[in-house]
Amino acid sequence: MTLDELKLEVEACRSCSLWQGRTNLVFGVGNPHARVLVVGEAPGADEDAQGEPFVGRSGKLLTEMLALAKLTRDDVYIANILKCRPPENRNPLPDEIKACTPWLREQTRIIAPEFIVTVGNFATQFVLKTDLGVTKLRGRIHEAGRFKVYPVFHPAYALRNRNTVLPQLEEDFRTLGKLLEV
Repeated sequence: MTLDELKLEVEACRSCSLWQGRTNLVFGVGNPHARVLVVGEAPGADEDAQGEPFVGRSGKLLTEMLALAKLTRDDVYIANILKCRPPENRNPLPDEIKACTPWLREQTRIIAPEFIVTVGNFATQFVLKTDLGVTKLRGRIHEAGRFKVYPVFHPAYALRNRNTVLPQLEEDFRTLGKLLEV
């Protein structure tokens, strides 16, 4: 199966109620053969409007962070756990995560990245099957099957905490760049 074929299946998904409120499906974008898969939580308003993950203020910061790792958005593949926006940008509900994550698993299988960069708690906890938060896990490689998982803070969190979190996020992406050189 290709990503385009999978996207058609996801567009038809009715496994939870989120599809009813979406403007656009936010499937994912980028290099279908990327070494790095960036996994976020869920689309926000900007993402829902444009049908692309990480396009608002958080997306601008993510692009800047990728540059610190010597990457562009075209070098990576960017996806979310949820493919439809939760109302009012609320956190994903367990049933929504359960309904949507098979799509993410299939995206991951098709892309076959070496690294999965998990952005924020929901992505990190899902991919690593843990209750620990990103604060305790960030900045180092974890293993999940054959994947190297690298948790980082969410750019939105860094934007709200510029003095404390943003320097850590910058450090983590510089480290990611060094890990990719090996």
